[in-house]
Amino acid sequence: MKNVETADKIHLGSLIDELNKGKYVIPDFQREFEWEPRDVLDLIRSIFMDYYIGTLLFWKGSKENYKMLSCESIYGFKVDRDPDPQRIVLDGQQRLTAIYYAFFNPGKSFPRRKNPIAFWVNINNLLEEDFENAFFYDRITQHYQNILDHDDEQYKNHLFPLAEMQEGSWGTSDWIKGYRDYWQDNVENEAGVTEESQKAKKEFQLYVNQAKEFKEIIEELLNKYYISYIELDRDIDVAKVCDIFTQVNSKGVQLDIFDLLNAMLRPKDILLKNMWRDAEQRLNFTAQKKMKIYILQVMSILEQSYCSPKYLYYLVPESIKTIKKPDGTKEQISLINTTEEFKEKWDDAVNILERAIKSLKNPRDFGAIQSNFVPYPSIIPAFAAIKGFVESSDLKNKLDAQSKIRKWYWASIFTNRYSSAVESTSAKDFQDLKEWLIDDDAEPEVIAEFISKYKSIDLLTDNQKGSAIYNSIFNLFVINEARDWATFELPEYDNIDDHHIVPGSVFREEGGPAINSILNRTPLSSSTNRNIIQNRMPNEYLKEMLENNDQNKVYDVLSSHLISKKAVEILLRNPFTKTDFDAFLEERQNTIRDAIENVLIKEKVEIPVALQELNGRIEKIELALRDLIIEKLGNSFENYKTATPGHIQEKIKKRISTELKKKPHLSLEDFNSFGKRIQFFDLFEYYDLIVSKTNWPNFEATFENKEQLQTRFNQLSSLRNAIRHTREVSSIEKFDGEAAIAWFSKIFDQL
Repeated sequence: MKNVETADKIHLGSLIDELNKGKYVIPDFQREFEWEPRDVLDLIRSIFMDYYIGTLLFWKGSKENYKMLSCESIYGFKVDRDPDPQRIVLDGQQRLTAIYYAFFNPGKSFPRRKNPIAFWVNINNLLEEDFENAFFYDRITQHYQNILDHDDEQYKNHLFPLAEMQEGSWGTSDWIKGYRDYWQDNVENEAGVTEESQKAKKEFQLYVNQAKEFKEIIEELLNKYYISYIELDRDIDVAKVCDIFTQVNSKGVQLDIFDLLNAMLRPKDILLKNMWRDAEQRLNFTAQKKMKIYILQVMSILEQSYCSPKYLYYLVPESIKTIKKPDGTKEQISLINTTEEFKEKWDDAVNILERAIKSLKNPRDFGAIQSNFVPYPSIIPAFAAIKGFVESSDLKNKLDAQSKIRKWYWASIFTNRYSSAVESTSAKDFQDLKEWLIDDDAEPEVIAEFISKYKSIDLLTDNQKGSAIYNSIFNLFVINEARDWATFELPEYDNIDDHHIVPGSVFREEGGPAINSILNRTPLSSSTNRNIIQNRMPNEYLKEMLENNDQNKVYDVLSSHLISKKAVEILLRNPFTKTDFDAFLEERQNTIRDAIENVLIKEKVEIPVALQELNGRIEKIELALRDLIIEKLGNSFENYKTATPGHIQEKIKKRISTELKKKPHLSLEDFNSFGKRIQFFDLFEYYDLIVSKTNWPNFEATFENKEQLQTRFNQLSSLRNAIRHTREVSSIEKFDGEAAIAWFSKIFDQL
């Protein structure tokens, strides 16, 4: 890779010497030393067995880098030494700290332990290549402290303290010389001639000889065991280092970008961890371990549309970002300039996330009433950011904007869009949604994908409990106002769970895996489950519900759970067999798919009775306008191309392309007439076409005055949008709209 100053290796002896001098420092963002003593033991065993222990990754240090990352010495570094930092450890902290603790015996308690721990080599086992038993550790009790304090005890028990290796080959050689001399003295002191004495002398001589073998092992280890490392250039761009930080770890787990930024922001007098503690309770809903990062991602999306770790670095005040301008030139900018500005944007992001979470939890909005029913927590940053953008924008029709956000949200869930590549997906979706909010024809492709595929989603076998689609269907039940089966009222959502319709305990063998599918589950309180279902089959408890209550009300309540009247009839069958169960699942799947279309895609709502008649009259006028245009201009595709302004043709082309994605059984040939294409016009595009210079002569006799026609279109459009988007219709809108309806109706009646 670029910016690598060194890709090299270092032998163990040199590494120990550099550790002793404090040349390696740990950035604050790194997690604490987390290994257990047995992990350290495994590393030591690997080194002695000449196994590869991975490549270390360093960043060549500078005073600025040390300060920016709040670097500290390796855990246990002796306080009586002045460190001489030269390298920042990006990957390898656990391994280097383990080597330091084992080889230097710093006398400091092992992390999360009350006592220090000493690591030992049993020389006899090592030379016999019994590697499993050659290495051990023990807390430094009085017994082992006595051994540590007296070399003779070590020699006698053939126990080599790894801490002797801190002095490199010289110190180790001295210990081995002492070990050899100890047993040589035993040989010379054994002057007896008995068989037992000669046997002891022979054994002592064996220990003298194995001192040489042990010395060769240690020297080879210190001088020929190499550890590979990569060192990044001191002047590498910090944004790139930030990205590397988050990707590497000796156990393959991403480092926490939050901890990284916490270290980088500290010199700016920004205590990120304290700020998170203040916000944590407000955002206590789902993905708690990630929510603090979600705040940063929302900040980043709103500032620069992107939210991957390398972009989060640019949130650090005064960090310089190079951007490419439309003309190809480059410019250096700073997204956030002061500490106060960072804190203000953090607070804004927390507020935006809090409102987004409330929206997700709202049973009338997104229906994720509990954290375990959120389909994809990973969608939250993009979801919150786009809602925050709409809140702060000057968009005229924010109701329409919220409708588009809902369609994008459900499309993303049902297409499993946020199952991977979350950061790049969030960035793209944010930009696409911003464009769509301004231009109705810039509909994101995921909407068409959702519409074309939702009817083929397998709710029976592929989406078990806890999956995104399972949860989204449960959310749909809640949005559909699934009511309690005992009180027939809306339930208390803090005391609700999904329970079986056909009890699993009494039908598990016949029902098979489908017994636990979302098709056989519905939101019920535990008391309702206990008092109504009582582990009985539906042909019992539903029968009682129908007999004891107004049947129409019972059917309405069950319908709110997307259980159709036909499904109820199936559930009432007695006996209820596997065939009946399959028929019920199929019927409910069809009902749920219809609800996905009507509630989530088309967002069909009940128009108030008082406005239904007006809505019908508006639709009649729209159809009459289409018929008039085709009558005056002709129905052929050539007539369409000649009469339709270019900017409208471009929009219709996009809309038909979207329609083809939603309905792959269609082709362009199905739209090769003016009559087919005009169905994709919006209300004001009728007006633009009619008053164009080319077409107006064909319509002037009918409408007479362009200005009056525009006024009537404005009045009609205002009323139409208010009705269709369930916005409160003001008395003025209603009066003007009715006047426009009357005006158009009079014209068409005269034709």
